[in-house]
Amino acid sequence: MNKVTCDMAMSIDGFTAGPGQSLENPFGEGDVDRLTQWMIDEAELHKAEIADITAAGAYIMGRNMFGPGRGAWDLDWEGWWGDEPPYHAPVFVLTHHEREPVVKQGGTTFHFVTGGPEEAMRLAREAAGEREVAVAGGASTVNQFLAAGLIDELRLHVAPVVLGRGERLFEDTGAFTLEPVREPTGSAMVTHLVYRVVR
Repeated sequence: MNKVTCDMAMSIDGFTAGPGQSLENPFGEGDVDRLTQWMIDEAELHKAEIADITAAGAYIMGRNMFGPGRGAWDLDWEGWWGDEPPYHAPVFVLTHHEREPVVKQGGTTFHFVTGGPEEAMRLAREAAGEREVAVAGGASTVNQFLAAGLIDELRLHVAPVVLGRGERLFEDTGAFTLEPVREPTGSAMVTHLVYRVVR
C-alpha cells in the first residue's frame, strides 16, 4: 500500500497560514512569507527537501489551498500556480461543490472530490500506483487526515517566526505519537523534522 506523506511549512507556534486568507493574501496576514522563504533564498541548500515535496504520485488538498473562493465555483479560477503547477501528477481537491477536472500542463490534473477524505484517499492511491500519496494541505485538511489515521509520515518545515494566530496544525486530531525518522536538518531559516505517525 502507498505510503502517505505530508509536508507542512509552519511557524514555531504551529501555524501554517495567518488569518484573513484571500486572493490578495493567499497565506493570510502577518509575517507569513517567512514560512516558505527558505525555498526561494536557500533552494540549493534545501534541494532534497524540496524534491521530496514534489515527488509523490498523487496529491490531496483542501479547497482553500486550491483557491480563495467559497460556495459555488468560479469556473475561470484554475488554481494559484499558472499554466504548469508544480505537482506533475493528479491532484484531488476536497470540496462540497462538484466540478469537472481541470487539466494543466506538465501532467497536473485537478480532480474535485465531494465524498470526503476517505474517497479522496482511495482515488489518490489508485492514481499514484506504487508511488507515495501526499496530503498537501492546508492545515484543516491535514488535521482531518491525521484524525482519521490516514497519514504515515509527517515532514514539518519549521520557520523561526511566531504568527500568534491563523490556521493551526494539530487541532482536533486526537492523540498520537510522532517517532523521529531521522535527525533534524536545516539552517537559520528553517528546521526540517521528519516523523512517523504512530497511533
